[in-house]
Amino acid sequence: MNRKTPTATVDLDATRQRLERLGLLHAAEQLDPLISDAVKHNTAPHQLVDQLLDAELERREERRLQTSLRLSGLPNGHTLANFDFAFQPSVERSRIETLATCQWVRENRTLLIQGPPGVGKTHLAVALGVKAIEHGFGVVFYRLDELLPMMRRDAELPPAQLRRKKYTNTSLLILDEVGFEPMTRQDASLFFRLVSHRYQKGAVLITTNKGVEAWPDILAGDEILATAILDRLLHHSHVLNIKGRSYRLRELESNLAAAG
Repeated sequence: MNRKTPTATVDLDATRQRLERLGLLHAAEQLDPLISDAVKHNTAPHQLVDQLLDAELERREERRLQTSLRLSGLPNGHTLANFDFAFQPSVERSRIETLATCQWVRENRTLLIQGPPGVGKTHLAVALGVKAIEHGFGVVFYRLDELLPMMRRDAELPPAQLRRKKYTNTSLLILDEVGFEPMTRQDASLFFRLVSHRYQKGAVLITTNKGVEAWPDILAGDEILATAILDRLLHHSHVLNIKGRSYRLRELESNLAAAG
């Protein structure tokens, strides 16, 4: 007498609950469609497990990127993909692609992007900040006029508390528009404290419309302080000098031509 071997059944609800209890929420959501697809294509069990784990990891990475971008304060819309290299031939694409690997961030170096207004300094800074987040680094973006009031409020903090501030402990600090307004002596001293604190401990990206020879004028006319700051910033640094036309003037010219 032939007896049929009982067919093992899988309780997908119980499996889904276990995945949820383990915090694998997206894998739990994808369980049914992935199993249906596995049955259809006769997928090996270990491949199914890999697909579930890949689905979970991809969703977690998406959430990490979204959260990191939101917390960074980076303006939206600036990427390397939409930077017009043809309009700014002084910007070498190969050099930017090398910087986009973020080795300079790993090495806690400084990147100084200088040039006249409107040539794409902020665009490149933000795009490289996005790349740093994609590589897993913490990033925070401030215009200098936004950061200075915070540093004034924190002026009396002891070093232990100062180290917990986002602008001191993040992997990459981006400071935009340094040099548009001269600093007071107090602000220049606070800027020196920030640079000294991050020196060889965290990467800094600065955009400025002033060449380094003009930095004493930015820093309350204090040449000694400017020298001390530049000595730290330019040690093991990368410097990009952008020389070209303004994107904003190009857009204005295009609009005027269209209106005419």
